[in-house]
Amino acid sequence: MATFSLTGGLKGLRILDVSQALAGPFCTQMLADHGADVVKVEPPEGEMARRVGPFTQDDAVRAYGGMFQCCNRNKRGIVLDLKHSEGREVFLKMAESADAVVENFRVGVMDRLGLGYETLAERNPRLVYTSIRGFGDPRGGRSPYADWPAVDIVSQAMGGLMGLTGPDAHTPIKVGAGPGDAIPGLFAAYATMVALWEARTSGKGQYVDVGMIDSVLAFCEPVTNIYSYLDKVPGPVGNRNPEISPMGAVRAKDGWVAIAVPPGRIWEIFCQAIGRPELIKDPRFATERARVENTDEVYAVVEDFTLRHTKAELSAILGGKVPFGPVYDAADIFADPHYRIRDMLPQVEQPGSARRVTVPGVPPKLTRTPGGVHVRAPLLGEHTDEVLAALGFGEEQLTQLRKSGAIA
Repeated sequence: MATFSLTGGLKGLRILDVSQALAGPFCTQMLADHGADVVKVEPPEGEMARRVGPFTQDDAVRAYGGMFQCCNRNKRGIVLDLKHSEGREVFLKMAESADAVVENFRVGVMDRLGLGYETLAERNPRLVYTSIRGFGDPRGGRSPYADWPAVDIVSQAMGGLMGLTGPDAHTPIKVGAGPGDAIPGLFAAYATMVALWEARTSGKGQYVDVGMIDSVLAFCEPVTNIYSYLDKVPGPVGNRNPEISPMGAVRAKDGWVAIAVPPGRIWEIFCQAIGRPELIKDPRFATERARVENTDEVYAVVEDFTLRHTKAELSAILGGKVPFGPVYDAADIFADPHYRIRDMLPQVEQPGSARRVTVPGVPPKLTRTPGGVHVRAPLLGEHTDEVLAALGFGEEQLTQLRKSGAIA
């Protein structure tokens, strides 16, 4: 059994995590990383993300794959059948001493189970109840799409992110990884902590309603500012910023690099660094507006230089002088000392495998109460007895609950 030593600024908070997939677990993992006691509540068959890979080649157990490991670390896991009356009673008992509940079911699921916010708040008026749904919960404003299910690509599409991403104006492209889940997870963690902070003084909890597409829209400032200010519909612009030149990805001798020359004196510094001081006062490039109006010529000058150098050479020439970075793949990230020094590639046990696996580290570095990756994701029901015993359930009660199928 994974052992816990909770440290961090949120030590003392108890969070009941009834979420699945990525958005909800990502939210609660951030709280767990900083010391909150997050109890992941799963059905007897486990949540669906356990079955999603990748799996290590030697893993014959397949308790869970990489996706589950990367968003459920630092949590305790219990099995509780919320479709079972006794299971629901156990959850209600747990909610009485919890600080927050986080779930991401479709609209009405928890209400139909008799475990909605109003019911839980009767038992625990201080409880913060956070839901993450594709189109929000009717408590925060009923969307015409409230009953639609949503996943990452849907929230990227309807939240505006795909409409801004692609190689040209006619080819929207999904952003890699899962920002349509992770961004709502970030907003949910932030909003949950806002509500918990307020409850410290008011003594009252509240409902926190997070919509996935709302969250993605809030992340996509060009959607609102370009349409509102200019009456134009922004579209994909490839790897270049249309308002600043150069600010984009360009080819190097052995791959791609990102270079930016934001407003100010950076253009002069850049021209000196590439050995082209005559371009500083060239009328085509001398002002920020001129560079935008002649952007193809600007990028031709930039790539004429970058194509003659490797990424490592360009790092030596431009690093620290102008905003610059090579375009990394996974191997580059694992090799760069930055991520080791910043503890961004910690390793944890992988059940069923002889090897340890790497998960993303904790980005915020708090000097006095740091967060951290302390323990792997839980096995299905790994801490059921431990959690319930702490709530006063004795051996006989646990045995009876197990026989009835309420717990496992």
